[in-house]
Amino acid sequence: MAKEKKNGKKTILTSASMEFLRSYINNPSPVGFESSGQKLWLDYVKPFADTHFVDPYGTAVAVVNPTSAFKVVIEAHADEISWFVNYITDQGLIYLKRNGGVDHQVAPAKRVFIHGKKGPVKAVFGWPAIHTRTADQKDPAPKVENLFLDCGARNKKEVEALGIHIGAVVTYQEGFDELANDYMIGRAFDNRIGGFIIAEVARLLQENKKKLPYALYVVNAVQEEVGLRGAEMIARRIKPDIAIITDVTHDTQTPMINKIIEGDTACGKGPSLTYGPAVHNKLLKIVEDVAEKKNIPVQFHAVSRSTGTDTDSFAYANDGCPSVLISIPLRYMHTTVEMLHKSDVEQTIRLMYETLLVLSPETNLSYLS
Repeated sequence: MAKEKKNGKKTILTSASMEFLRSYINNPSPVGFESSGQKLWLDYVKPFADTHFVDPYGTAVAVVNPTSAFKVVIEAHADEISWFVNYITDQGLIYLKRNGGVDHQVAPAKRVFIHGKKGPVKAVFGWPAIHTRTADQKDPAPKVENLFLDCGARNKKEVEALGIHIGAVVTYQEGFDELANDYMIGRAFDNRIGGFIIAEVARLLQENKKKLPYALYVVNAVQEEVGLRGAEMIARRIKPDIAIITDVTHDTQTPMINKIIEGDTACGKGPSLTYGPAVHNKLLKIVEDVAEKKNIPVQFHAVSRSTGTDTDSFAYANDGCPSVLISIPLRYMHTTVEMLHKSDVEQTIRLMYETLLVLSPETNLSYLS
């Protein structure tokens, strides 16, 4: 499965994989407006599947071995946090509402695209110069109500002439880049990195000619950032027997993070497996055993009550679906410079791939037997 790199390290990612990742991360895919990103994802994954479909709200699904009655899901979510245009002043400035859990504190002086009726319009988050702020305003805190966009329009009429309207969605301009020591940064690694991972798993299954004894549903769900809505819908439609979810979790090695609360997780040390009520203990044990047998490094973290990911929607759907969460450590979540390590991505792909090879309709997941 692994290929040799020039520096002697093993990699499962190809140049085509990395080209897809770059374009996928750079493409806007805001909550409720995921279509363009879903088209990119489907175009990439379709050659690795037997069939595919898209549900009414845009969740994209590629299916391997679709005639089998037993169904296994591998899933990620496609949407990114963003903003909505909420109010346009007579002077042509634009005020916003959140679309998902976007962090207002990182917004000042950021460049954005406003996705209006005539296509993307460039704009910036305005912020008063330090010279102009009075003594009692020397360090004003950014809040949703005092953040505004400036697109260069001089009045409301000029804003509207650009195709900008109430409800137009706004995304940040920052995109994919690579740093030293195999770190990558980008906007919306939460959780398009998961969509990339499940697509790569499908690719490896196809390229290695693996025949699964069940139907595999490769699911890229919408609207996770506003309450796991896409997963909720698709779980009811597919009615899977097993679900393996991938999302991101917090790297806790940087300043201002309390490990007593958030746990001890680090980029570069492998995917993180979750303990929590929604995570099926026997399925988790299978994943742990696979990691140990295949020498895949893993970390662990615990959650109280819900996982806060699509795992919850699958676990509690229908009559209950044994579900497990495999997370990629991520720094600076919900900012424009989300940061992760390439080795964690590769190890997560390996772990999901190898887990799928040991599952079958006969896998015993009963808690009482």
